[in-house]
Amino acid sequence: MALKNKILKWGILGVGNMAHNFVHDLLLVPEAKVLGAASRSADKSKKFASQYQLPNSYENYEQLLVDSTIDIVYIATPHHNHAELAIKAMECGKHVLCEKPLAVNKIQVQQMVSTSVTQNKFLMEALWSRFNPCINLVFDHIKNGDIGEVNYINADFGLVIDKGAGHRIHHLDTAGGALLELGVYPVFLAYSILGMPTKILASGKLDKQTGTDIQTGIILKSAKGIASLYAGFNSESDMIAKIYGTEGRIYLDPYWHETETYSITKGNDADTIVQEYSSPRKGKGFVGEIEECFKCIMKKEIQSTLWSHADSLNLISIMDDIRDQVGLRYPFE
Repeated sequence: MALKNKILKWGILGVGNMAHNFVHDLLLVPEAKVLGAASRSADKSKKFASQYQLPNSYENYEQLLVDSTIDIVYIATPHHNHAELAIKAMECGKHVLCEKPLAVNKIQVQQMVSTSVTQNKFLMEALWSRFNPCINLVFDHIKNGDIGEVNYINADFGLVIDKGAGHRIHHLDTAGGALLELGVYPVFLAYSILGMPTKILASGKLDKQTGTDIQTGIILKSAKGIASLYAGFNSESDMIAKIYGTEGRIYLDPYWHETETYSITKGNDADTIVQEYSSPRKGKGFVGEIEECFKCIMKKEIQSTLWSHADSLNLISIMDDIRDQVGLRYPFE
């Protein structure tokens, strides 16, 4: 697919809240042009396209996927159909940026990666926190040994979310639950810093009516240290990520997964030294991953080195293990 004038032409699959935020940022990137959006509802697609003055509104997903003028699709549909839509998109000649989690389980992610390779199309999980300026600066601090050797991480993601029993996050059929919706963030942070765990312990509270997890607690043990993680729908947590090393500690301020500020503390009591840092994100926080897609595709690469296919496979492998221990299984698996 030849890109004219080095512009990526985007199509949007799914028109929920994430899609609104994403398109807001797409419009800030000069190398991006949004051609249209598709939903399961033609009326919703039309309303979305009108709101952002997009040239096209598609009656369904398939109509967008076969549009040869689109270079790349952003998938913001419920989790359960990420894999199917991503694979169809790549088979139709499209590059793909797919919302987290990339798919529901490792088997699906393997199928998506295989399609990316055979079709020679770029595929990346839209894990926006990986491209957050502050989080990347924190990774640099850790790499440079600014807090010594990291050996403990504490990260939570707890919100009060009650969107009604009919909402996708409360349905097993749409891969709902706190783990895939929120827990992917603290698991991502622990994996990125400590590497693959050698041992996983997890326990969760399942909703008696829906069967989805409303609370999940996780301990990951690796060769470098231990992470204590949490995700839940029924209470507000501090949303501060804490990273502890042998020579200091880093606190990512709330909401840590999209933060614009953090601090490094060294010493204790009277000898304590606290340095505060800030690095604003562009737009609503999606510009970084949008720019990464453009850079990779211009280089004819099918994956990012910042968040690779292997990273997505490792992340979902950890999530699969956690789900097994919690007893969370989806009917379509």
